[in-house]
Amino acid sequence: MTAETPTQLYLISPLDVGGEFPQRLERALAAAPDGLITAFQFRVKDVEQHEAARLAEPLQAICAEHEVAFIVNDDVALAKRLKADGVHLGQSDGDPSEAREELGREAQIGVTCHGSKHLAMEAGEASADYVAFGAFFSSTTKEAKHHAEIELVEFWAQLFEIPCVAIGGITPDNCKPLVEAGADFLAVSGAVWNNDEVVAVEAFAKAMR
Repeated sequence: MTAETPTQLYLISPLDVGGEFPQRLERALAAAPDGLITAFQFRVKDVEQHEAARLAEPLQAICAEHEVAFIVNDDVALAKRLKADGVHLGQSDGDPSEAREELGREAQIGVTCHGSKHLAMEAGEASADYVAFGAFFSSTTKEAKHHAEIELVEFWAQLFEIPCVAIGGITPDNCKPLVEAGADFLAVSGAVWNNDEVVAVEAFAKAMR
């Protein structure tokens, strides 16, 4: 993931990625104009690694077909097993520099930094490829313990080369200020998967461009 204007979408999976979900992912990626969706984060909880790898396999293949980076949430060991494009780490999920040693120079390593400039600078020093700020709005996907202000995105975009991801309750209706502030990526989950994914992706494309 490299920051190129304009802002791009970073899809985050729902917790249930079985059943019809691979077809939904295929439809969402196929509906996106070229370059709109740049990454997909595989996020499952309380699933043992063998089962997680089984669930990931078709999704990883769909992402590869559409040239979308496949990022594993929280789990460096699973990312290594899958030869994923990268890993996203929360503040309690380990050190980015250790993840870099495990996954190699080419891996995309992202770090959740909540609403903190300090955490984001630390992540950058520890070789993170991108930092994630949020939550910007209330979310149906995940209860937000931390909040971030849009001014933080403006500050970061003006001073730092490391791309920033905005996350938390982002919809086609409220995303424009984040795009204008200079967010490199908008991370979205519920706004796409709680609705018709094709309609949602098309609405984001219209709002962001």
